[in-house]
Amino acid sequence: MDFPEQIKQQSCMDCLSGQSLGFEIRMAFQPIIDWSSQDIVGYEALVRGPEGQGAGWVFEQINDNNKYYFDQACRVKAIETASKLGLKKLLSINFLPNAVYNPETCIRATIEAGDMFGFDITQIMFEVTEGEQITDQAKLKRIFESYAKRGFITAIDDFGSGYAGLAWLTSLRPAVLKLDMGLIRDIDKDTVKQAVLKGILTVCCELKTRVLAEGVETKAELDYLAEAGIDWFQGYYFAKPQLEKLLSHSEIQVWR
Repeated sequence: MDFPEQIKQQSCMDCLSGQSLGFEIRMAFQPIIDWSSQDIVGYEALVRGPEGQGAGWVFEQINDNNKYYFDQACRVKAIETASKLGLKKLLSINFLPNAVYNPETCIRATIEAGDMFGFDITQIMFEVTEGEQITDQAKLKRIFESYAKRGFITAIDDFGSGYAGLAWLTSLRPAVLKLDMGLIRDIDKDTVKQAVLKGILTVCCELKTRVLAEGVETKAELDYLAEAGIDWFQGYYFAKPQLEKLLSHSEIQVWR
């Protein structure tokens, strides 16, 4: 896609205004739990509509004409909101690789937002979903390499749900791999899923990639996954996403 010059010159304030996107976005936050240390290590920023509508509503408004603006606006809004809420831990942000025309240019507004709102950009984790069909996997690898050089944490989200597989994992070599909730659901009693998990953990150990299990909903799932060696978790078992709020340790369901 050929991006016009006005897009290439877009600043983080342009992203915050929502004018280019056509509607305002807001952010909800879900805690990322380190079960081994019994602590919150960070939060994932999840996009919401102007009246708190879910991500499904938001993505219905996205098309090829505003995809780039949306990707940039999500990054900047997440940083702004997290900073205003006083976040000093990991901030995980989803990005759309097909909306990135040049990694170095597209990251400019993110860095500008970090400077403007006083947020340490080395605490930012960029997630790309394995469920999105990537038109240019070599380009995605360049994006990951560029982001890692900048000090960002790289992650594959929803692993096991989409188009890629272990070959994709070994090519991108992310710092973090987030397991799809479809794999997590009832894994404590599904021997096939357990075998798949064992293979993934073996590869991640060789790559020194941290594994995060998301979508955890039951104690049985948590117990099995923790016994398997996973220590980072997300899911309703701990907490649902909260609009423009960072849940504290005492507000996490299992620690009440």
